Parts: sequence; C-alpha cells; structure tokens
Amino acid sequence: MRDLKIPDQRHPEKAHRKDNAQPKKPSWIRVKAPTSQGYRDTHKIMREHKLVTVCEEAGCPNAGECWSQGHATMMIMGEICTRGCTFCNVATGKPQNLDAFEPGRVADAVQKLGLKHVVITSVDRDDLDDGGAEHFAQTIRAVRHRSPDTTIEVLTPDFLKCGPDALETVVAAKPDVFNHNLETVPGLYHEVRPGARYFHSLRLLQRVKEIDPSMFTKSGIMVGLGEERAQVLQVMDDMRSADIDFLTIGQYLQPTPKHHAVDRFVTPDEFKSYEQAAYGKNFLMVSATPLTRSSYHAGDDFAQLRAARNKKLGLA
Repeated sequence: MRDLKIPDQRHPEKAHRKDNAQPKKPSWIRVKAPTSQGYRDTHKIMREHKLVTVCEEAGCPNAGECWSQGHATMMIMGEICTRGCTFCNVATGKPQNLDAFEPGRVADAVQKLGLKHVVITSVDRDDLDDGGAEHFAQTIRAVRHRSPDTTIEVLTPDFLKCGPDALETVVAAKPDVFNHNLETVPGLYHEVRPGARYFHSLRLLQRVKEIDPSMFTKSGIMVGLGEERAQVLQVMDDMRSADIDFLTIGQYLQPTPKHHAVDRFVTPDEFKSYEQAAYGKNFLMVSATPLTRSSYHAGDDFAQLRAARNKKLGLA
C-alpha cells in the first residue's frame, strides 16, 4: 500500500533523480503558517466531505490565507496523476476508479462554505477515454444546482489523448471561466512538462473560444525555471493569438530536492514589468506577482475580469 506522505512513494518516477539544491527563499516569497479558526473550519469541511484540494496536494504557499477566508480549490478525480511533470508535487501513478458521488460532495461543500466563486481542478487522467471530461461536467452541474449564484471556474487537464468531444463536453456544461495552464515556455517543455505539448494546450484554449465566444479563458505560467524574458513575451503573444483573456504569472517554488531546480527568484519589479507588458498586449486581466497561483484571489479577479470586458464592450 503506497504512503503518499513518503516522497519516494509519492513520486516513484523521481526517486532516482539526482537531488537539486533548494535555495533559501527571499523575503518577498515567505508566508506565515496557517493558524486561524477560518483555516481550521475550512479544513474540517474538506475532511468531512472526503475532498481533495490542490491547495494541499500541490503545497500551495497561499493555502493559509485562502482557507482562512473559506476559499479552497477542489481537486476532483482523486489525488494520483497519470503524468510526471518535474515541477509538480501532486502524486503520480495509477489512479483509482472515479467516485460517482464526488460531484455531489463538491456541491455540498461549496454550499456550506458559502462560496461566491469556486475553482474546480483535477489530476490528469490519461487512463480515461474522455480524460474525465464528463466528471467535470457533472461537478459543474451539481454546483449549479446547489448554488445557482456561485460562479464556476474550471482548471482542466489538456485532454491530449482524447477526441475533440472531451473539450466540448466541459464547455457545454457552461463554466464561467475555462482555465488551462501552459505552465512554462515551449523550450522548457521537454524538461518541465514532458507529457504535454505546448501547441496542443494553446489550441485547446483557442477552441474554447470557437465553441463559446462568451466564455472567459485563462492560462498561467511559472517563472524562475530557466526561461528568458523574450520567451515569456512570446508566450504572451501566443496566448493573445488564441484570444486568452486572463494571464497569471507566478514564481516557481521547488517542492522537493527531486523536483526541477529553481533557476532564480524573479524580483517583484520584474513581475510588475511582466504585468505592464501583458496589459500592453490587451489581456483583459493580469495577475503577476511572486505568490500568484491560478486560483489565488480567483473570485475577486473574476469580478474584475467581467468588469473589464463590460468596459471594453461599452456596457460598464
């Protein structure tokens, strides 16, 4: 029986990799340990509903702040991923069967937390014919039924090994935001995201707009992996060519010595420069800070995103 708390069992594909040094974090990247009652209350609801969160599985540095406010990103379809990305702390291996009752439990937790905006993500499920698309759709519908005023953001896998109907299934369920992260620049994919394809992920987001032009699209990358500034700016241009509305950029943090090394810590001033460049390329919304993550402040960001579109359309 695997113990996912043991690194070698959590990441068997990384067990024989050489250790990479983990540099000391600069002052702007450090966060306090969670201690609030709100954090404990959110943790209790997650455990009572037997739910997995990417906040815990990926070791997000913002978990304390978000959970203190009753915000959590639901990770559906289990806690074991079929991919072995070198940056990611989610466990890898052969996943368990889908839980047919999970969509209902997610919807119940969303209602109990009183969420105005929820982010639903998942592990990669290359073992499933549809990559888990129908499970995403069922979860979206369950949340809509229990909390009709809650806006829903999905952060999906790339559905690389599925037919085009997988993406269509998720879009047809009408999430408010469709997010899929490119994660890094194309030149680093073979090191950082070897099981994925940069232009497939880009095309996935472009197809969302083709299927439903009214749906907001969102994508994010990490910096500090070894990329050059010119490469980041090219990714921005690629995203805008795919009509992506919302860009997130955050600092890569190395989960364990077996994961991809941190090349450097990008300064807050550099993040501000990236933000200015992205707005200059006409993204509706940009979040670029060292601690930015896909679902960090997602509810507030969605409100700003919607307002930005209305202003652009002259509806503000």
